[in-house]
Amino acid sequence: MMPVEQDYLLQMRGIVKLFPGVRALDDVELKVRPGEIHALIGENGAGKSTLMNILLGIFPPDAGEILFMGKKATFKNPHGALASGISMIHQEINLIPSMSVAENIWIGREKRFSRCGFLNLKARYRAAAELLKRLGIKLSPQALVQSLNLANMQLVELARAVSYDPRLIIMDEPTSSLSENEIHFLYRIIRELSDGGTAVIFISHKLEEIYKICDTVTVLRDGRFISRCPVSELPMDELINRIAGRTITEMFHKEEAEIHDVALEVRSLSSGKTFQDISFSVRQGEILGFCGLVGAGRTEIMRAVFGIDPLDSGDIFIRGRKVRIRSPREAIRLGIAMVTEDRRSGLIPILSVRQNITLASFKAYCSTLGFILTAKENQAARGKTDQLAIKARSLNQVIASLSGGNQQKAIVAKWLLTNPQVLILDEPTRGIDVGSKNEIHRLISQLARQGMAVILISSEMPEILGISDRILAIRNGALAGEFQRGSVNQEELARCLFGA
Repeated sequence: MMPVEQDYLLQMRGIVKLFPGVRALDDVELKVRPGEIHALIGENGAGKSTLMNILLGIFPPDAGEILFMGKKATFKNPHGALASGISMIHQEINLIPSMSVAENIWIGREKRFSRCGFLNLKARYRAAAELLKRLGIKLSPQALVQSLNLANMQLVELARAVSYDPRLIIMDEPTSSLSENEIHFLYRIIRELSDGGTAVIFISHKLEEIYKICDTVTVLRDGRFISRCPVSELPMDELINRIAGRTITEMFHKEEAEIHDVALEVRSLSSGKTFQDISFSVRQGEILGFCGLVGAGRTEIMRAVFGIDPLDSGDIFIRGRKVRIRSPREAIRLGIAMVTEDRRSGLIPILSVRQNITLASFKAYCSTLGFILTAKENQAARGKTDQLAIKARSLNQVIASLSGGNQQKAIVAKWLLTNPQVLILDEPTRGIDVGSKNEIHRLISQLARQGMAVILISSEMPEILGISDRILAIRNGALAGEFQRGSVNQEELARCLFGA
C-alpha cells in the first residue's frame, strides 16, 4: 500500500528551474518518508545538485512547492534549512584545516559554550568528544583537521551534520574517499540514524551501494523525474536503463590494441614506510591496472613516479633510458602525465573551461614576446572538448559550473594536450555517473589503441578487471600479485588485496 501524503517528511512537487538557455529542472518531484534511506541518482547534469540547491535555499524554484514536516517551506539560504532540520554533507570537504575537530563541528555556535562573553573550551571539547563517542568515531576533538586523512575529514563532516539533530541529512557521494571498512562503518551510522527516525537522501554513483543501504530510489534524467520505487523491486539492469535512457550492456568498454615496446619501467622504488621495492613496466598500447585498498600505497607510488613526492631509492626508465624525475615539470617534459585522484587539485575552479584545458601546455599558445595566441589556444581547447564530448555552453564558461563528469574529462583533456607517452589515471571515474564512466572507459581504450601507455588506478575491482590488459595488486606498500587479463576474477583479486 502506497503511503498517504501525510506520511512524507519531505515533498518537492512540480519543481522547475530555469537558467539562461537551459531548463535545468522540469516538473521534478522528490518524496521522502521519516527514517527512510532514499537514493537520489542520475547522470551528471541530470539535475540532482540543482534540486538539492533548491531544497537548501541556494536557488529559488521558478515553479513548484516544497513541503517539509507537513508545512510549506521556502528556505532563503542553507542556514534557514539547517534551522528547520535539514543538514547536508557535501562531496567536497568543507572544513577549516587550521582549526581543531571540535572547532569545525561547532563552528558558528560558539554561544552554546560561552558565558559572560568567555568561551569555555573544555565544554566545547567535551561536547565534541561525547558526539564522536556516540557515533563511534575514534578521533580526538583537539586534533587539527589538517592532520587528518580524507576519510577522517569526511567523518568530521558527518559529525557536524549530526550535531544539529536534523530530521533529514543529505549525503553527496559520502563513500567516494573511504576504504571498505570505513564504508561499512558509515553504513552502520546511517542505519542507526534511520532507526532513530532521521531520513537520509543518499546521492551516489556506486550502484552496488544503492542496493546495500537504500530503501527507495528516485531517478532523474536530463532534468526530469523518471521514477521512484523501492530498491528491492528494481533490477540493476533496469535501474541503469532508467538512469542513462539506454541499456548499457558493456559497462567496461575494452577495445583490443597492439602492445609494443616498454614505455615506462621502474626498478626497486622505495619511499620510507609508504612503499618498498616496487618494480613494474608498462608498454605502449597497454592498460596497466593498479589496484589496492585505500592506504595500500598505489597512489603514493604514482605520485613518486610523477615527481610529486621524493623517492628514497630506485630507478626510472623512459623508453629504456634512465631518468631522474624530481618534479612534475620534469615528468611532463619526459612525456608523463598524471590525472590526480582529487579533482580539486587538477582544476582551477575560477578559470574558464579553455584556460583549464590549456593550463599544462600554456607555453605552446604564447608568442615569443609573451602574448597569448588566443585563436591557437581556442582551437586546441575546442579540439579536445569535441574529442572528449565535454558538455559546456562555451569555452569561456567557468569550469566549476560543469558537472563532475565533464570536469573530469576536462582534466584528461588538459593532460592530453601535453602529448604524453605515459598517462597515469588515478580514480578517473570516481564520483561520476555510469554514462560518463562508459565514455571515459572508451577514451582509455582509444588512447591505448593509439599507442599510449596507460596506468589506471582504481578502487573499483570490476573496472580494473574490465578494461586492464594486466593487473598489479598492491598491499601494504608492496607488490602482492600480478595477473593477466582474464586470469583472475573479482573474488580472487579481493583475496589477494586482503592477504587472505
